[in-house]
Amino acid sequence: MKQSEQSRRTFIKTAAAGSAALALSGFMSCADGKKPPNFVLIFCDDLGYGDLGSFGHPTIRTPNLDRMAVEGQRWTQFYAAAPVCTPSRAALMTGRYPVRSGMCSDKRGVLFPDSAGGLPETEITIATALKSKSYATACVGKWHLGHLPQYLPTSHGFDSYFGIPYSNDMDKIRHMSVKDEMDPKPEYYNVPLMRNEEVIERPAKQGEITKRYTEEAVQFIQTNKDQPFFLYLAHTMPHIPLFRSKQFKGTSRRGYYGDVIEEIDWSVGEIVRTLKKEGLDENTLVVFTSDNGPWLLFDQHGGSAGPLRNGKGTTFEGGMREPTIFWWPGKIQPGVEMGIGCTMDVMPTFCVLAGADMPDDREIDGKDLSGTLFKGKESPREEMIYYRGQRVYAARKGPYKAHFMTELSYQRDNQFKLHDPPLLFNIEEDPSEKYNIAADYPKVIKEIQKMVEQHRKTLGPPSDNLVERIKEGPAVL
Repeated sequence: MKQSEQSRRTFIKTAAAGSAALALSGFMSCADGKKPPNFVLIFCDDLGYGDLGSFGHPTIRTPNLDRMAVEGQRWTQFYAAAPVCTPSRAALMTGRYPVRSGMCSDKRGVLFPDSAGGLPETEITIATALKSKSYATACVGKWHLGHLPQYLPTSHGFDSYFGIPYSNDMDKIRHMSVKDEMDPKPEYYNVPLMRNEEVIERPAKQGEITKRYTEEAVQFIQTNKDQPFFLYLAHTMPHIPLFRSKQFKGTSRRGYYGDVIEEIDWSVGEIVRTLKKEGLDENTLVVFTSDNGPWLLFDQHGGSAGPLRNGKGTTFEGGMREPTIFWWPGKIQPGVEMGIGCTMDVMPTFCVLAGADMPDDREIDGKDLSGTLFKGKESPREEMIYYRGQRVYAARKGPYKAHFMTELSYQRDNQFKLHDPPLLFNIEEDPSEKYNIAADYPKVIKEIQKMVEQHRKTLGPPSDNLVERIKEGPAVL
């Protein structure tokens, strides 16, 4: 048996043999002694901060998500851990900055159909941790952490997988122009639809992909309603190329993009209705968020970052701050949470509520948010490191954010810049990052620089230094 698989099995066996009393205490405060809660994690692709009605969009209708935002908690400062797909998803699944798992080292920024690697077998995912508590687990949708068998969801704690294993614009049949991407046909993209490790359709019929993901998710909930379950529903949309079902064509005042978002909202409504119908809503935590900000390259076919600066591929707020909703009727304290949160916090929060152990043989960057969700406490997260590839481009401590380097959205003139002194913004007063206040707060900059150096020490000896990194030029995404 491979050492990595032995490590995984040892973790599950050890965690399962933990104290029953300790496990019970992990969820009693939130579930009143009932069976462990279910978890539904809904993850969009390239959704902008300003794309939901509850986050300020004036013409996209999202009544189901807006209702969840009112009944649950709407987090206004919640981050992805990277501004592009693969590293962002690695951080979500492991509770760790992607630099720790090596999922940000590909010079192209994300995995492609010709990539030989994926999420290492040694990594412990949310699904793996929850399996130690006998959870049924399913991944539906986009994975993008490796398409080879040893890297698929079924090799990382999920009982089943149904979805497209990487971005829906990959495996192009022919050279695509921006115009082609904005008027797409499913047959232009030779992406596979998989069930577990088998390709069942190629090219995937993307026009119905959101609907098909939703049907698969609903079936999983109905099949596993009598045991604790974890459903990871990772929508392919609204990544370019955009696709929506026939019944949503031309329904939004926002155009094609609005149609796509309104179908996602419909999907969320179907999930919630199923939970209520099966009597599961009062014992299920639903989390809705996204992997990174909007792909601004595609103009009207891309989303909106609202008041935030820039979008996908950048470490400005628009690239990494995500519209996020936590929903659990009768358990979560409704309201607007303005503390800092991150997708890395999902894993430790789920584990605490399920009474599952977190791995103790590695650095975990996620924080347990259950105190904020259920007891009204301040968010335990006070810091955020903004990675682009393997480099720290920016860092936040409290309300202050320092930019050491900046680049604009990738696949255009990136305008790479090194800032000395760093740019500094108070992003609670200035979320658009317009007003550089570095000259007024030199001590704050030093505090943030010290925080980053402490973070670097947890990564082990650096493979290079700042001067060498700058000589390489701007990061390639």
